[in-house]
Amino acid sequence: MKTLITETHKQQAISAIQRLVNIPSYLQESVPGAPFGQSILEALKECLTLFQEEGFETFIDPEGYYGYAEIGEGDEIFGVLCHLDVVPAGDVSLWHTPPFEGIVENETIYGRGVQDDKGPTIAALYAVKAILDAGLTLNKKIRFIFGTDEENLWRCMEQYHKNEKSIDFGIAPDAQFPVINAEKGLLQVYLTGEGTTEFTLAGGTALNVVSDTATYNGEHTDAIAQKLTELGYDFTQNEQEIIVKGKAVHSKDAPQGINANTRLATAIAPFYDHDGLNFLGQLVKNDAHGTSVVGEMSDEASGPLTFNVATVSIDAHETKIGIDMRIPVTIDKERLVEKLIEKASEYGLTYEEYDFLDALYVPADSELITTLLGAYRDITSDMRPPQVSGGATFARTMKNCVAFGAMFAQTKDTMHQPNEAWPLAEMEQTMVIYAEAIARICCE
Repeated sequence: MKTLITETHKQQAISAIQRLVNIPSYLQESVPGAPFGQSILEALKECLTLFQEEGFETFIDPEGYYGYAEIGEGDEIFGVLCHLDVVPAGDVSLWHTPPFEGIVENETIYGRGVQDDKGPTIAALYAVKAILDAGLTLNKKIRFIFGTDEENLWRCMEQYHKNEKSIDFGIAPDAQFPVINAEKGLLQVYLTGEGTTEFTLAGGTALNVVSDTATYNGEHTDAIAQKLTELGYDFTQNEQEIIVKGKAVHSKDAPQGINANTRLATAIAPFYDHDGLNFLGQLVKNDAHGTSVVGEMSDEASGPLTFNVATVSIDAHETKIGIDMRIPVTIDKERLVEKLIEKASEYGLTYEEYDFLDALYVPADSELITTLLGAYRDITSDMRPPQVSGGATFARTMKNCVAFGAMFAQTKDTMHQPNEAWPLAEMEQTMVIYAEAIARICCE
C-alpha cells in the first residue's frame, strides 16, 4: 500500500532525534522550575521547540513537570503519550559511540533514548507531519503529552492529571508491536526487619531489574563456596567475600533472568538462623512467580504473577528486601497484599508499599484495538494477536489508551543498555505504521 512517509520525513526525523539525544536528560538534582533536574527541563523545552517548528501549539507546565503539543480540530482528543527522560549512560567505556550524540553508523542510529523513548516520540511526530503534508484533514485534536519522570516514579503524569483534561483515546509509543492491550499491575514493596552482626548480604540496585550480582561477607565463605558449587551457581570468592553472579533482565521478565540475590540467600541459609535470610533462602528460593509466598496468582488474560526479589540488604542495622511484582490484570491487589503481609510477618518482616500502578486492559474487539491492529497488519502482514505485557507504559495513566510500538518482533532490545540503537529501516517502518493508524483514527 502507498506510504505517506517520504525521504524528507525520514531525514527530518533523524535530525530531530539527534537534537533530543544530545541532551542527557536523566534524573538529577531538583532545581526551581526543574523538579527532575535542569537537563530534563532542557530536553522538554527542545522537544516543544521541535513541535512548534512543525506547526503545533505547545504548553509547558510552569513547574516543569510536563508539557504537551497539539494540532487539529474537534471535540475529541487523540493522545500520544511520550517520555523525554532516560536512564544514565552507565559505563561509557562500553559504548562504541558517544551515548549523547545520536551517531548514525551502518544505517543505525545510536544513543541513549533512541529506543526509549525519544526515537519513537519523533517517529510519531513525523508520522503526523506526513499526514498533514499529504493534505489530509484532521477531525480530532492530536495531543502529544511529554512526561519527564517515566524512568522513576511518574510524578509528571500525576501532575498532568491534577491540571489537565484527559484524552479520549490514544497510544504510548513505548513498547512493542503489534499492540499491547493488557499491562499487568505493578506493585513494588519493601520488607524490613532486624539486622544481624553475623554476616552481610547485599545485592541489586533497582527494583525494576533482576539482580545480576549479590555479595556475602562473613566467616563461612569456604563452606558457602562449597554449597554454591554443589548447586551449580556461578560465583567468585575472595577471603571472607563471595560474589554470586546472575543474569539481569527487566523485572517483568523475571522468570527469564537469574536472580543473584535469591541464589546467594539459598546457599547461605543453611549456615545461619536469621528471619530475613530464611524468608529468602528457605521460602522464596528461586521462585520467580512467588507461589511459595502468595500462592498461585494467574489469569487467562495476562498469565502468571512475576515476583522479583530485586534488592537485598542485610547488615547490622536492618534487613531490607525490595520486591517487584507484576500482577495479572484480574487479580485483586488487596488479596495479594494480604497474603504477602501474612507470610512476611511469619519471618518478622514488616510490609511497606513503595509504588503501585493499576493494570491496563482494553478489550481486543474494541474500536481502538481493531483500528490500530488493522493498520499494522495491512502494512506488515504480521497477524499476531494483541499482546500482554508485564511492563508499564504511560498508557495505563489514561482510559482507552494502549502501547503501540515502536519495537518489532525482530528488534534487538537495547533499552537501558550500552550502545542503545535503532535501525533506520525500523524507524521508517514505524513512521509508516503510525501515519496509517493515526490517519484512520483522526482524519475524515
